[in-house]
Amino acid sequence: MAVEGVPGRMTDGPYIGPLDICVLGDFQVARDGALLDLPPSRKTRALLAYLAVTGKPHQRERLCEIFWDIPDDPRGALRWSLSKIRQVLGDDESALVADRNSVSLKVATDYARLLPLAKGDLSLASTEELEAAAGSIRGDFLADLSLERCFQYEAWRKGLASEVELAELGILRELVERLAGEPRRALPLARRLRRLLPEDIGLAEEIEALDEKVRAAAAKPTSRSAQPGANAAAPAQSPPPAKSLTAAQDPGRAVHFCRALDGTRLAFAKTGSGPAILRAAHWMSHLTFDWDSPIWRHWMSALSRENQLVRYDERCNGLSQRHVVDVSFDTMVSDLECVVEAAGLDRFTLLGLSQSCAVSIAYAIRHPEKVSGMILYGGYVKGWRARGDAGEIATREAIATLMREGWGKSNPMFRQVFCSMFIPGATHEHFAWMDDLMLRTISPDDAWRLQSAFSVIDVSDLLEKVRVPTLVLHAREDNVAPVESGRTMAAGIPGARFFELESRNHILLEGEPAFDEFIGHVRAFVAETAGS
Repeated sequence: MAVEGVPGRMTDGPYIGPLDICVLGDFQVARDGALLDLPPSRKTRALLAYLAVTGKPHQRERLCEIFWDIPDDPRGALRWSLSKIRQVLGDDESALVADRNSVSLKVATDYARLLPLAKGDLSLASTEELEAAAGSIRGDFLADLSLERCFQYEAWRKGLASEVELAELGILRELVERLAGEPRRALPLARRLRRLLPEDIGLAEEIEALDEKVRAAAAKPTSRSAQPGANAAAPAQSPPPAKSLTAAQDPGRAVHFCRALDGTRLAFAKTGSGPAILRAAHWMSHLTFDWDSPIWRHWMSALSRENQLVRYDERCNGLSQRHVVDVSFDTMVSDLECVVEAAGLDRFTLLGLSQSCAVSIAYAIRHPEKVSGMILYGGYVKGWRARGDAGEIATREAIATLMREGWGKSNPMFRQVFCSMFIPGATHEHFAWMDDLMLRTISPDDAWRLQSAFSVIDVSDLLEKVRVPTLVLHAREDNVAPVESGRTMAAGIPGARFFELESRNHILLEGEPAFDEFIGHVRAFVAETAGS
């Protein structure tokens, strides 16, 4: 991190050795605090950054595949780039280890120092640690080293950029909350957080309150400066208060955070007004990005038009904490309980989508006094492994394996298979957005872990215990959860109503009649049950 006003120097920090690499912003390499000249080749600099951040051995063939096209001489290009990297490293020959088969680089990076905070419980870190971490983030991850033609590298870079952004959001929010009693320290942090979340109306009001406290403290006369008649000076004029946006103007980008029982940070948002609908979390969601995506934005817009819609990102997804160890079914139910409490909901309609239908069922049994009615769409009683269909298991296991290799990468084969499974009626626009949706919402490893956890869900024994009004909806030709799953769910829940929707899509698309029918059923059901 460069010291302000001192070009070519880096701040003091817990460096592991004399060589340190900064990737949280523009790429920089320093020795003993002084910035070093880097090779002019962008690809060589990107290779250096990749080796430094990953910090593990890589097969030469794999590096050639990531950074160079086959028609070129990738092995020769790799040798040339490594020679340039050695020139940067200088006398530190032990840092770069390269033999005939593999290459590894062991140096200190600001990303490595941020990682424990990003994956840990921020409430346990000291304020000084959090301020130092916030100061180390100077922009997007490797902001100046994008390689659009190197798809695998770009997927890796953008994935870590999302992780860094989430860490920055969490750190800034934690600091603003901690330093609420010290407005002069909290204000610049809150303004920085506002730049990351420009649509957060609550944060704008928070900044205005902090600004007012800072001005009031500055205007208060001290014992030395107080002079007769000082009170006659005209008071400083406050800026006009921020205008409150209507539900239509504010697309629900105001994000709030709460803690799960194990300390995991959960992000939630509220949109619209009216009887509350709480959408239990499903995977591949992102509270703010979903408003830009043609895959999900029509869902939030329609559901919040006549109701208050409360959403939250599932752990490991979106703006909630990533890389969490516990992704068990019971923990997902507990997370839902924590969000209900944090959002201040007394009674609401519970909406389950896909795997969150099972989570919703378990919650409704535990807290029937809070659930006025439950709507279950595209759900299943048993996960794909628990259903025991050998053909389905083989197909889903193959897709799960592909996740680790093709998730979030510009791989048309994987995108075609995955998107076609969830949205057979997808357009070219949807296919393109699915890439970003996968990349922004969840990492490959977390996607694989969650799919494995979902596969063994079995709520067969819970259905008969449901005592709240229930509406079950299902697309007739759903490839992800067979329509028979919806029928079984409705048949097992006392008094449940069941409707089939004429669609092939697990995620209903804007403009298709089935989506309009879905919204019609939801509104009629909420109107009927919300006051019960």
